[in-house]
Amino acid sequence: MHLCGPLRSCPFLNATLLLVLILPASAQTNAPNSNAAQPAGNSAERQGEPNPNSTSQSPVPGQPEAQAPSSEQNGLFVFKKQVEEVVLHATVFDEQRHLVSGLDQSAFTVLEDGVPQTITSFRREDVPVALGVAIDNSGSMRDKRTQVNQAVLNLIRASNPQDEVCVVNFSQNYYLDQDFTSDEKLLQAALHQVSAKGSTALYDAIVASAAHLGNNPHIEKKVLLVITDGQDNMSRETLQEASRRLQRANGPTLYAIGLLGSGLQQQGREALRELAESTGGVAYFPTTLDQVDNITRTIAHDIRSQYMIAYRPRNQSLKPGYQSVRVQAKTPGYGVLTVRTRNGYYSPESSH
Repeated sequence: MHLCGPLRSCPFLNATLLLVLILPASAQTNAPNSNAAQPAGNSAERQGEPNPNSTSQSPVPGQPEAQAPSSEQNGLFVFKKQVEEVVLHATVFDEQRHLVSGLDQSAFTVLEDGVPQTITSFRREDVPVALGVAIDNSGSMRDKRTQVNQAVLNLIRASNPQDEVCVVNFSQNYYLDQDFTSDEKLLQAALHQVSAKGSTALYDAIVASAAHLGNNPHIEKKVLLVITDGQDNMSRETLQEASRRLQRANGPTLYAIGLLGSGLQQQGREALRELAESTGGVAYFPTTLDQVDNITRTIAHDIRSQYMIAYRPRNQSLKPGYQSVRVQAKTPGYGVLTVRTRNGYYSPESSH
């Protein structure tokens, strides 16, 4: 079962693709959208009752990606998908690991596959975020959810008032218990939809939540917060597929909180760290529940202190495969600056 509808066109990436279909000259059909999915349902549906606090009774309607008009060339129909910009969200630290938030565009250098790129757009102000919160609802989380829920609410309260948040609870299945909203009461109700049973389908929940974030057309910046105390033991999806999905065009920045315990072993910690760092996020591993609240406040501050940097890839043919990205920052008055952002992205035709 899936969480959301088909993916919309993605603003994170924009170059020019050629999709060539060998068709009879008389054919006039367009290729269907193959990313359609269905919602997993909400927690009230698990009990067979309507949920008055959830707005997610039906799939988020998908829209096909925008395409330029097709043309016929010697019996071939050529569809052009326009791509214009790569958008990055970057956090900068000084040598003491303090956030640096006052830099100008001239301080930054962007390299794609080692080639310097021209920055086409730059912003350093706080902007609204589409935030997905995916929380482990397995049996081992039963005694932890009260403090975890409060920490998540504190993150929401410390965020931009225009943020839109959705809540996913997952165990062996995942449930969209609240679709995108800024209403704190609705979000609080969704956080308390706790069953605390079953196994941990972590990768399934990440893939579905990332897809649902991609379906939010109102807000460009996407963030996914995942909280779990165990490693995946139930998913149909793999770690590799979860990583690939997060690194698609306009994929979200992932922040993870791994609650240490008997269920979260070294392999699980490494998986969370890999997923987070590849997107420009961070994985945290608190030793006590009391630390979770400070972590979520740190995440909120991190999100609100980022730079938005956009560029058009110099190679407009957009070769297939993974494109590595590196951002550097240097300015007088500072020592060595560290920039945290996504490591790269998969071009559209190689991300399915």
